[in-house]
Amino acid sequence: MTEAFPAGERFGLTVQIRRSAVSIPSNIAEGYGRGATLDYVRFLKIARGSVYELDTQLLFAVEMKYFEEAAYAEVKGSLDETERVLAGLIRSLERASGT
Repeated sequence: MTEAFPAGERFGLTVQIRRSAVSIPSNIAEGYGRGATLDYVRFLKIARGSVYELDTQLLFAVEMKYFEEAAYAEVKGSLDETERVLAGLIRSLERASGT
């Protein structure tokens, strides 16, 4: 998506969007790999924060006309689903651990 952004955004919004997108699965994996439920939940919450961060950055891109609203709407559906799954997993793990 960011390949079509202006060259001047290469080290700005482009990098931020890519880092946020990579951060989501990376934090899920790191938390799981820690082997402790509390750590896993903490990293899942960080991943969820990255979902919100990515959504905000994409909204900026739409406002700056770097990204079409229709394309954003498609991505937004995936972000919303990711957030719902993360929230459900967090709730489930918190209930199971009694926190």
